[in-house]
Amino acid sequence: MLKAAFPGSFDPPTLGHLNIIQRAAGIFDELLVVVAENRQKKYLFSAEERVEMIRQLTADQGNVSVAICDSLIVDFLQQQGIKLLIRGMRGMDDFSYEFEVSMMYKALDPAIETIFLTTDPQYIVLRSSSIKEIASFRGNISEMVPPLVAAALREKYPPT
Repeated sequence: MLKAAFPGSFDPPTLGHLNIIQRAAGIFDELLVVVAENRQKKYLFSAEERVEMIRQLTADQGNVSVAICDSLIVDFLQQQGIKLLIRGMRGMDDFSYEFEVSMMYKALDPAIETIFLTTDPQYIVLRSSSIKEIASFRGNISEMVPPLVAAALREKYPPT
């Protein structure tokens, strides 16, 4: 069984995230989507809300599961017995950052391998931070996030 993990903040989950999840789920026997809970970051959605959204969005994919990680990802992966880490990339800026992060992971645990998946072109400009900003002004995000996430964002940013 080839098992991989796809970590991220997923605040909120975007169509780009789902694109990577669906494609990785088609490659690996099991895919664990790991929702990061970084104490130094401020999230719009709680870790539990993000997990629930991803669970609902991936319910039709039997080999995808979701968990919360509030520790170093390499420690979490060791606990889960996972050696493959999936990282999604939109462009060269992402590659530079992700390459450095993967080297850090490798220094912490030489057994961890990082696989980079580029997003499909239609999702190249999607960033959770930009989506939250657009949603805060009640802009149209229907081409950026699934309807479930759009509804959750409308609840977080109700009309004033």
